[in-house]
Amino acid sequence: MSRNLYDLIGLVAAVCFILALKGLSHPKTARRGNLIGAAGATIATLLVFFFTGNKGEAEYHSLPLHHFGLIIGAVALGLLVGVPAARKVQMTQMPQLVALFNGVGGGAAALVAIVEYLKLGSGASTAAVYATVFTVIVGSVSFSGSIITFAKLQELMTTRPVVFPGGRFLIAANLAGVFAAGAWVINSGGNKPLLVLGGLSLLFGVLFVLPVGGADVPIVISLLNAFTGLTVAASGYVLQTTLLIVAGTLVGASGTILTRLMAEAMGRSLFKTLFGAFTAKPQEASGATEVRPVKSGSPEDVAILLNYARRVVIVPGFGLAVAQAQHTVREMADVLAAKGIDVAYGIHAVAGRMPGHMNVLLAEANVPYEQLQEMDEVNPTFAQTDVALVIGANDVVNPAAKNSPGCPIYGMPILEVADAANVVFLKRSMRPGFAGIENELLYDPKTTLLFGDAKDTLTKVVSALKNL
Repeated sequence: MSRNLYDLIGLVAAVCFILALKGLSHPKTARRGNLIGAAGATIATLLVFFFTGNKGEAEYHSLPLHHFGLIIGAVALGLLVGVPAARKVQMTQMPQLVALFNGVGGGAAALVAIVEYLKLGSGASTAAVYATVFTVIVGSVSFSGSIITFAKLQELMTTRPVVFPGGRFLIAANLAGVFAAGAWVINSGGNKPLLVLGGLSLLFGVLFVLPVGGADVPIVISLLNAFTGLTVAASGYVLQTTLLIVAGTLVGASGTILTRLMAEAMGRSLFKTLFGAFTAKPQEASGATEVRPVKSGSPEDVAILLNYARRVVIVPGFGLAVAQAQHTVREMADVLAAKGIDVAYGIHAVAGRMPGHMNVLLAEANVPYEQLQEMDEVNPTFAQTDVALVIGANDVVNPAAKNSPGCPIYGMPILEVADAANVVFLKRSMRPGFAGIENELLYDPKTTLLFGDAKDTLTKVVSALKNL
């Protein structure tokens, strides 16, 4: 294979990656974008098997790679693990899967860079050494940090921020140690400095994520995804592979932009999101033994309320994903629309456990895209809304974000459902949301609580609506 043909095919794969990102920017084209990206990744992977040579030299061989059997075995093992995991994972577990796969990608890039560096030995250029150090640091942080986010989302550990006395000083000392170990690798080389660098970087990844909790975890997932992209780009430089540089740069850039947008949606800086737990003031105890009255209703009560509404805004949250009630919600919306009722969905940028979680969930049920309204678009309409139906969401509608300085979500812009004439909460229990903050809106006289599994209760609401 000539070098020109190799570069041309590589360009096709790179264009596929760019088109994939463009497609993923909107729910209507996301599926197509995902398929285009998969095609580009397939082309890039197959291209490796038909190209060998270095620094511009290329020849075609039927078997250009060493250890071909091990490579095919590793690919097969990845397929055996990845395909069933992707097909069987529930929508509620998708954020954990994203975090886990992202971490594996960062760790793999770091390992590849280490192997290539050791193979080059004293022949490694200065630029390659710097790229290796960068890859090991960022890739190791991405790996260990993603494992902690996975554990938090899977509730294998507390979802609250984990802080301890002197924690900020330990993080600073660890970071200084990482930089010192990086300088050691650059000046001395060898296995031992690399081992120290990798170990300190793994520790920093853990300490970096531990202070983050609650609704901030999706932001960290996005940031670590950007880290992995930068790691892949740097490892591409070490391997002199343009495709890795392009793919990694695209992931790093898009992940950085998404992280910034999500931090803005939370109403705070990225630094405060990551390390705000160290400076947060302890909240006063709210009296755990106090029993406060709430107004609960039946599915028939909610159906009557909806039936006589002129405008209904549905606010989906993680509870909707847990109950897998998206299809029932779509059916209810269709019944309301048939009665001449205006129906919209209020989508918060950090609703659920990952960016775009609610958009993906509702797309599964073929909810019309024009009914999905972002926070800035839907908030001004709540004052003219007769019923705000909150399904499994808590933190993104919690007035504590505006009224309770010092709480973990203070400063986060919320969906202003309190402005609606009536608010209906579908909840399993009075348990707080992911951030662990009690929602005062639950005790508002105009709020009705409908307890139970969202899919079951919505099915009863739909049945009652059809009979009215």
